[in-house]
Amino acid sequence: MSEVFESRKPLLITDTILRDAHQSQAATRMKLEDMLPACEILDSIGYWSIECWGGATFDSCMRFLNEDPWERLRSLRKALPKTKLQMLLRGQNLLGYRHYADDMIEAFCRKSIENGIDVVRIFDALNDVRNMEASIKAVKKYGGLVEAAMSYTTSPVHSEEYFVKKAIVLEQMGADTICIKDMANLLLPMDAYNLVKKLKEKVSIPIHLHTHNTTGTGSMVYLMAAMAGVDIVDCALSPFANGTSQPATESLVASLKGTERDTGLDLKRLNEAAVHFKAVAAKMEKDGTISSKVLRVDPNTLLYQVPGGMLSNLLSQLKQANAEDRMEAVLAEVPRVREDFGYPPLVTPTSQIVGTQAVLNVLMGRYKSFTKESKGLLRGEYGELPGTVNEEVLRKAIGDDEVITCRPADNLEPELSKIQAMYSDITKTEEDVLSCAMFPQVAPEFIKRRDDLLVRDITVDWIR
Repeated sequence: MSEVFESRKPLLITDTILRDAHQSQAATRMKLEDMLPACEILDSIGYWSIECWGGATFDSCMRFLNEDPWERLRSLRKALPKTKLQMLLRGQNLLGYRHYADDMIEAFCRKSIENGIDVVRIFDALNDVRNMEASIKAVKKYGGLVEAAMSYTTSPVHSEEYFVKKAIVLEQMGADTICIKDMANLLLPMDAYNLVKKLKEKVSIPIHLHTHNTTGTGSMVYLMAAMAGVDIVDCALSPFANGTSQPATESLVASLKGTERDTGLDLKRLNEAAVHFKAVAAKMEKDGTISSKVLRVDPNTLLYQVPGGMLSNLLSQLKQANAEDRMEAVLAEVPRVREDFGYPPLVTPTSQIVGTQAVLNVLMGRYKSFTKESKGLLRGEYGELPGTVNEEVLRKAIGDDEVITCRPADNLEPELSKIQAMYSDITKTEEDVLSCAMFPQVAPEFIKRRDDLLVRDITVDWIR
């Protein structure tokens, strides 16, 4: 390894304080009112982008915070006029938990960009690039920047060559940047150096690295990636950094100051923003929104490959079954299920599918029962699994059914007009229709509450 940095360009920073940072530490419960007072400072710092939308924020806004996610985006766009706004999109799943038809993909990408998004990070849980095609085309069509992401994991299938080949294909598909999405902090520092170096040799577009600090290696990963020439990294302002969140922005900025990868960001301005979010974090800690568990380092993730959110989900399932004492057995079962299922990366929704199957195996006996989602994953409804599936497990799950080999969305009929008709009595905008399409159990009730409140406000103003 060379002792000098591979790139003399400043390292660019995406701050996740308005999305993944509080999704990782505070169950996505930060309110818009907690964000807006800091936006003037955030906008002056000089970030490459601020991640502020997508992921779980959409659902959480309506389900828990009584906020319109589209209005949140418009408000942030107005408050952050100089900085690129970034979102996370689950490819053909959009922000929901099933595949949507291509007309839905196009409409959602169009409205996201119209409402203020600049950069769309697009990923697929299985790294099946066919599930990213429609969203990549739509984002390009409407003038957004496509950041095509590779879900990073380790397995006999997921070699450096595997990720380099994926990156080359994604560049050919029109990606403007490539993201290494290390959602469980499994990428180790030397592996980060080698992977980034190979990617820089093989693709011509910028490389963006996303990790967490779950296993305690995140800051080292970023330092080694910076030495290898990575272009952009994701950090979080310190009040919501580390643990299951991203490494701290201020720490990395300070570490690179005066080097060839100096970010050029002002630590004083970063501290001004951090002061605001310290107060927000303190409020959330007081009301129990932030648990100390998410702030801890857990190297066991390297052993079981279970991300923090998946871990809490497994514990919840075992609690419901009055079987919390079986947690170690479930953690040991997860890698076995993952191998039988063809080594899917453990990220939404595959993490939940594999985890639930591991719980069933421990409590009921190995593969005595399959969830609907496990059957769908094995049948190919979510896309092509990276490795070879255990044939015996496959046949137990789906019997004589054929495995889907085409792009799953090719089997879907256009659905936008049907959804518009279904919700025509409550939706007023195309954004409302898209909300209902993705969250049919949550959005209609939210829209009714929102509109009832609006009518009451108008009535009060008129009486005055």
